Amino acid sequence: MTANPIAETVASLMPRAKAELAELVAFESVADPAVAPRSECEAAANWVADALRAEGFQDVALLDTPDGSQSVYGLLPGPEGAPTVLLYAHYDVQPKLDEAAWISPPFELTERDGRWYGRGAADCKGGFIMHLLALRALKANGGVPVSVKVIVEGSEEQGTGGLERYAEAHPDLLAADTIVIGDAGNFRVGLPTVTATLRGMTMIRVTIDTLAGNLHSGQFGGAAPDALAALIRVLDSLRAEDGSTVIEGLDGDTTWEGLQYPDADFRKDAKVLDGVDLIGNGTVADRIWARPAVTVIGIDCSPVAGATPSVPASARAQISLRVPPGQDAAEATKLLFAHIEKHTPWNARVSIEQVGQGQPFLADVHSPAYTAMADAMRVAYPGQEMQAAGMGGSIPLCNTLAELYPSAEILLIGLSEPDAQIHAVNESVSPQELERLSVAEAHFLVNYARSRRA
Repeated sequence: MTANPIAETVASLMPRAKAELAELVAFESVADPAVAPRSECEAAANWVADALRAEGFQDVALLDTPDGSQSVYGLLPGPEGAPTVLLYAHYDVQPKLDEAAWISPPFELTERDGRWYGRGAADCKGGFIMHLLALRALKANGGVPVSVKVIVEGSEEQGTGGLERYAEAHPDLLAADTIVIGDAGNFRVGLPTVTATLRGMTMIRVTIDTLAGNLHSGQFGGAAPDALAALIRVLDSLRAEDGSTVIEGLDGDTTWEGLQYPDADFRKDAKVLDGVDLIGNGTVADRIWARPAVTVIGIDCSPVAGATPSVPASARAQISLRVPPGQDAAEATKLLFAHIEKHTPWNARVSIEQVGQGQPFLADVHSPAYTAMADAMRVAYPGQEMQAAGMGGSIPLCNTLAELYPSAEILLIGLSEPDAQIHAVNESVSPQELERLSVAEAHFLVNYARSRRA
């Protein structure tokens, strides 16, 4: 008998995990039909459902959610009287972005320099594989000591709220004593971390119209109102001179207490170019975990290629606003709308459309489930103590689950450490992190079941 049979089993399962992750990554499961065919998401959902059935899950179902996506559900009953744990991941992914910038094909899992590259490898198809590894290790070493529900979302990256609305309409479906969200990540490779806070998010599209059609810039430029120039002024108004987000009425001075993020480490992780300043003020942790942050994620106007000397009649931008714990995403959205309307110049016509929203999340890191996870992390990461960090990203489902099941404990772990470059080109996962976190999750389930019997 080895000192840690669970770890030994997980290690033996890693080749299978790599092969399965390669199959899952191969689906271009972007939950936006304008980017990828719906059939890709459907195929990924069916793959996940088949994997759950193969592990003995019951009641496996593809749930048609209100935003048109499908989430996958399954139940693995545990011993009589055992607590229920809900394991979460999502199979939808971000678009590939600039395919030419990928060193290897985005939807082909490729091993390079000790990491596995591919869109969704870390965020969050790898999270689903992590859950499978943990459960398989337990089944090989005495059985799974808790009842397990698995939910794998199909539109998390779009922020369109399909699973949240479905859960609200079927409140018993995802009820659990504790919930493990496998969509976060360690602060860095090798440092076991739970995510204590998530920023919420609102996503809007702003369209500015000034003319009935584009005009010759030589004949009309200088007096004809330029829609793109108006949009640029609006977007610039959202930031102070130092780059801090400034939306009238929205608090931008809160601070983060806890694990800090040194400037030099952040510059390296974010791949900031030499000589380019970081934006904002306060600590890096303040800026990315405790304060609102606005990002212009897309602009529609005349492209540079084929541009003509014309005054633009219309311009459009998509804006993401991250909202920290302690602030309400709906109220932040109202303030953002009001700010844009106030700062639109020249009486230009402005229309604003909300396309997504999720509330921020704050976990109770002193709960029994966190104690069980800390003990599990010590086993999976010898010599390391579990840390609690914030995460600037959003997982809207967390607040829905917290509202539906107020007595449930919610833990956030996962594979999206900085080197993973989630949402960027050349996303990757560390197989060592996949292995260690699978070991940690398995030990957590054992610890948690034991603590509930005590």
